[in-house]
Amino acid sequence: MEEFSPSDLMQLIQSATDFAYSPVAHSEAAVKEFLGRFPLPVIISALQTQADVPAVEPALVPCLERIFETKYGASFIPHYMAFLQVGLRAESQLVRCLACKTVSCLFENLDDSSVSPAQLVIAYDIYPMLLDCLLNGDERTAAASMDAILNFARSLEGIVVIFPPDNNEGTSLRNLAAKTSSLGRVRILALTVKLFSLSHEVASVISTSNLLSLFETEVSSTSDTLVTLTVLELLYEMAEIQHSAEFLSKTTLLQLLSSIISTSAESILRSRALLISGRMLSTENVFKFVDESSIRTVISATEGRLRAFETVDQDECESAIEALGQIGLSTHGADLLFSSSPSATRFVIHAAFDNQRRGKQLAALHAVGNIIGETRPESSKMLSPDHEENLGRFIYETASNSTKLTPSGLFLSLLQQDSEVRLAGYRLVTGLVARPWFLMEICSRHEIIDIVTDPYIESTKISMEARHKCCQAIYDALAVSTRLGTDPALARIAEKLQEALKRGPYLARKHAEATPTVMTEQRF
Repeated sequence: MEEFSPSDLMQLIQSATDFAYSPVAHSEAAVKEFLGRFPLPVIISALQTQADVPAVEPALVPCLERIFETKYGASFIPHYMAFLQVGLRAESQLVRCLACKTVSCLFENLDDSSVSPAQLVIAYDIYPMLLDCLLNGDERTAAASMDAILNFARSLEGIVVIFPPDNNEGTSLRNLAAKTSSLGRVRILALTVKLFSLSHEVASVISTSNLLSLFETEVSSTSDTLVTLTVLELLYEMAEIQHSAEFLSKTTLLQLLSSIISTSAESILRSRALLISGRMLSTENVFKFVDESSIRTVISATEGRLRAFETVDQDECESAIEALGQIGLSTHGADLLFSSSPSATRFVIHAAFDNQRRGKQLAALHAVGNIIGETRPESSKMLSPDHEENLGRFIYETASNSTKLTPSGLFLSLLQQDSEVRLAGYRLVTGLVARPWFLMEICSRHEIIDIVTDPYIESTKISMEARHKCCQAIYDALAVSTRLGTDPALARIAEKLQEALKRGPYLARKHAEATPTVMTEQRF
């Protein structure tokens, strides 16, 4: 071990601190120069033998992090695997976190094709130590170990180790989850979600390994609301992954979520279950994997929460509306909403024009935008004839029960409100204008055309683009209308829309020349 005099140690601490906290990124040459003055064995020896000196770890740990983040620094890691083993077992959380990050640097920064990081991890039995850091480390150490495991999992050798053929092995995630604390189980589930997102192939291995049953166990448990809520958050993250529908449909999670929506005493759990269910059922391909009766059960449970909207929490009501909107993103889902729960669909359409509850109104406006196909391609925008008829009837019914009396009046009112509501209004017009009856409603009010062609009305990028998209949708619908050639008023509207489209979405204000606050002649 290196012997350090007090002055040598202080010099190392000061130089390491300056290097670690330098505001500029270090070049490969700068790292090489630093290690020329303070060789890696010297730094590691100081970290091992002088840890009782308060300033050592706070200086040397971030210094080593910055060294290993470079290709030159990472080239030393294969020669210090024994140091990694010691670091991963250290009592200090700072050192354990450093060791986990160093494993990630081995995968991310090593520029030597003759060395296999995965083989090094296997040869030095690093993976079990990373699991121990995941389960027993503090928050930063657990996060760093998870990143290291994910890097390992990107290799074929890593997948074989992480998902052993024999589930009785000590490193089996299922076995570890059965033995660890609730915090440890949550961390294993969080790791599972991250691994699931890597690829369809890894997700398939996770499904085959029956790891998704861990989610079923935690979601069905009623012993700890906080743990259940945390697992639901992880499940929401998993439901957003592109290939999730195929594998989640093989579990009982959808049924469990329906049960929470219908029977849970906790409003916050019901809200999360609603949003996750909607997310799980938001894609067109979900209907290849999920039985339609299961989807109808979710819709029925969601409708049950809406029927009690006067007594339920406002956030829960908004979550129920958002869930229906997510289901309605696909044509199949939107048709299913109309066929299995027309009253819920009517509720959402009515809520979209209820100015009394802003949060609920915004959720409903965007839900209706999804259901009517604003985000769907033109070929799948329209619903079945019966459901198109119901859609028009619900909108006319809403208008007749309001002070506006007509759909055109309703939508003009939306577009005259603040930018957030107006943005949602653009979405609705964009989606609905493909219907001839709605196109005539829009064209009957010149004020609506004035708003969607006004280059000055919006000030944010997203609103400018939404207005322009709305303008384009109206123009496209008019262009294929049989009435365009026989109605001079429609021809003038089409001309006005075309002029607006030529300006593009962002051309708003003319450039104003800078003018001095005080004119030259006024200074004397």
